[in-house]
Amino acid sequence: MFANFEEWLSSEAFAVFLVFARVGMVVSLLPGFGEIYVSSRIRLMLAGMLTLVLAPVVRTALPPLPASPTELSLLLTLEVGIGAFIGAAARMTFNALQTAGSIVGMQTSLSAALSFDPSTAQQGALTASFLGAVALIVLFAADFHHLMIRAIADSYTLFPPGQTFPAGDFAEAMTRLISSSFSLGVRMAAPFVIFGLIFFLGLGLLARLMPQMQVFFVSQPAQILLGLILLAGTIAAMIRVFLGSLEDSMAIFIVPPPSVLP
Repeated sequence: MFANFEEWLSSEAFAVFLVFARVGMVVSLLPGFGEIYVSSRIRLMLAGMLTLVLAPVVRTALPPLPASPTELSLLLTLEVGIGAFIGAAARMTFNALQTAGSIVGMQTSLSAALSFDPSTAQQGALTASFLGAVALIVLFAADFHHLMIRAIADSYTLFPPGQTFPAGDFAEAMTRLISSSFSLGVRMAAPFVIFGLIFFLGLGLLARLMPQMQVFFVSQPAQILLGLILLAGTIAAMIRVFLGSLEDSMAIFIVPPPSVLP
């Protein structure tokens, strides 16, 4: 009886730690949860609570306890890799805000106004930090963190533990995510690119028509003022486009519900 209890305890502990390997890696990378300014203890507690909730649900999808430590280490490494891929998918989409913020800063003459960006723990453009903060607030206000948690749970259906690691598919998907992240940032900042082209074209014509005019002293205040007005008018659309792309990046890990036939 003691041997059976010891075997049961080992298998249950193995299941919890196997789920924690994937969940913990995802939580450490997800936007909002895996930020540098979030305490590691809070992230650990969140990953532990999610593990305790998910472990009984996905228990049937888990493989049996490996017979050797080498197989156990390989299995845990695969779970960490899958978790890193899921978290990186959301993080790459979130990094599009840095690209958009940098473009907005250059076109509005605010790129030299640096501020501490808590998401990267380094100085960055003021507009990039502002867009990141607004996106995080809207992300939690719109319950998008529920979508990310559901993606973690459904990933056990798409990537069952113990199966062959799809390294080629993951590499191709990550390449697409990186390219789409840059494309998303440019699309979000497209109004400012057009604004910059028109504004500087007008300054060039004005400098040619009035050479004695100090264009720099006249243009910079106007550029900042018009850029801030444009930012106030377009920030809602920018965040809406960002949330749509984030939803698409998380939707690839979500299993659609079965259709109900009449």
